[in-house]
Amino acid sequence: MAFHILASTRFFDAEAERFLVDHGCVVRRTGLPAEVQDDAIDAGDLDRLLAGVDGWIVGTARVTRDLLVRHPDLKVIARRGVGYDNIDTTAAHDLGRRVTISPGGNEPTVADHAVGMMLCLAKRLREGHLAMQADRWSPLVGTELCEKTVGLVGFGRIAQAVGRRVRGFDAKVLAYDPHPNQRAAEAVGARFVEMPELLASSDYISLHLPLSEQTRHLFGRETMLQMKPGAILINTARGGLIDEVALVEILKSKHLMGAGLDVFEGEADPLQRAQIKDLIDLPNVIASAHSAGSSREGLSRTNKLTAKTVLDLLNGQEPSPQCVVV
Repeated sequence: MAFHILASTRFFDAEAERFLVDHGCVVRRTGLPAEVQDDAIDAGDLDRLLAGVDGWIVGTARVTRDLLVRHPDLKVIARRGVGYDNIDTTAAHDLGRRVTISPGGNEPTVADHAVGMMLCLAKRLREGHLAMQADRWSPLVGTELCEKTVGLVGFGRIAQAVGRRVRGFDAKVLAYDPHPNQRAAEAVGARFVEMPELLASSDYISLHLPLSEQTRHLFGRETMLQMKPGAILINTARGGLIDEVALVEILKSKHLMGAGLDVFEGEADPLQRAQIKDLIDLPNVIASAHSAGSSREGLSRTNKLTAKTVLDLLNGQEPSPQCVVV
């Protein structure tokens, strides 16, 4: 019997779809334009798409208890990427469904993005571009990444990839993690320190923690004031790690040189866009729309990994260690 798979996430490519089809699956698509997230599908259409589906490769659509109850055939819900805030995992566990994420595919992409933001801010590329557009050609004085200190808050696989990259700039790497992995630190050439030392010593701080009640607004006003004057803050993890109102104040005060932000606390809520605009209007901010993991190569790897994970679980096999069952 063929498995029926709904792939509703954006940018699910033809190669990943062909992989499923070649393994006997029937793949359904939403027909949405590439720029539209699957949370735009209304409830009735989503129910029709999910009818008789065994596995769902989901984007940002809400996976609620009621929806899972309505679709008893649905056995696997797979998120391409890391976050799964849109999935009621408690309900999924209660109902015997498997929920997976695929963090392994876009690690190089996110790490490249974080380092790219460091360099853009250090060299003041946005400010220089805006000045030239206004016909001001005086050079701006920036700083270097070479031989600086980079602090990594959270030391999972993406943070480790950032550490490896900045070592190419002869940077010193500090790390803080509630569960330090000494072997990984030795491989990267990083040294674990407590948070006060990391804050005071780092020229660049890059955030790589999950969002939880313990980490929400971890970087609030007082924490950011403990950062080294002139430091640069990078966040490619979760928007809620930073108090964005406090960050506006800190950046305007010039205590920090700049911030590179791929994620924002209210990015999914149009009513909070005004607060985000206050940030991205600042000349010492580089912003991207939660796109750090979105390269052609990263999406291709993650699509294939997610497709294989769904197929493995439906066949009663455990997935690759690059995937996580939550």
